[in-house]
Amino acid sequence: MIPQFLYEMLEDQYGNELTHKIIEGYLQKRPVTLRANTLKTNRNNVEQILSKENISFERIDWNEDALILPNINEQKVRDLEIYKNGEIYLQSLSSMMPVIALAPKSNENILDMAAAPGGKTTQIAAKTQNEAFITACEKNKIRAERLKYNIEKQGVTSVNVLIEDARNLSDYLSFDKILLDAPCSGSGTIYSQDSNLEKVFTQELVQRSVKTQYELLKKAINILKKGQEMIYSTCSILEVENEKNVEKLLKTNNIEIVPIDKNLFLNVPLLKSNIEGTITVCPNNLYEGFFMAKLRKKM
Repeated sequence: MIPQFLYEMLEDQYGNELTHKIIEGYLQKRPVTLRANTLKTNRNNVEQILSKENISFERIDWNEDALILPNINEQKVRDLEIYKNGEIYLQSLSSMMPVIALAPKSNENILDMAAAPGGKTTQIAAKTQNEAFITACEKNKIRAERLKYNIEKQGVTSVNVLIEDARNLSDYLSFDKILLDAPCSGSGTIYSQDSNLEKVFTQELVQRSVKTQYELLKKAINILKKGQEMIYSTCSILEVENEKNVEKLLKTNNIEIVPIDKNLFLNVPLLKSNIEGTITVCPNNLYEGFFMAKLRKKM
């Protein structure tokens, strides 16, 4: 069962019918999903290897590098040579979306503000074929080591890892694009059969997440170049962590919303979002709950 306070927050935000749909999504065990690492291979090569191993797969409409493996567990994928040598990266479908929305380009100076374990950092590097200048921030030393390991394993050569809380970055820095996949409550990714859920998912967690997220957002806007864009994303579906944080920033009159084209993400299940142009993904059998907003710093 989900905590009562979360149920009430969801019902207040989404209404009874959608809340029950979300809770159904919380019950789902999602299949293994992966991204072909285009620094080392491509999806066709990965498909050929999976076929030889008698592993069935399905494609994704909106991501030419992603595959769903419906009939295998994660450990069996980790045993494959293509996993061991970094030709594939295990990653949830929802977490692949922010980099696609960010649309990183070669020669851009890009910041990933909360980078570990490296899924999005390495995805940015792959999208730009190691031709962007990426700074990956991670405040936790152990997680930063994992980030470095994944960067090396994936053949990424364009990343500088900073072991630093991104809130403490110098305001003299400046970036062409920023990805802030912020620490959050995880309200989009919880599994409602988890017996520890009421202990770990608390109101205090949500409140602490909101505070951290807004501090990171303010820093991001300070160090984003004028006229340039960033993505703010969380694996939460609570407006207090998502739209409310963005609305506070909009009141500073320093940023504007850049509408995310929903056609970029065909057949992704969406919830209503209180800010036009942002995206909230509904948890279901394939997708974790997720939020994304694209922001531009005004000139």
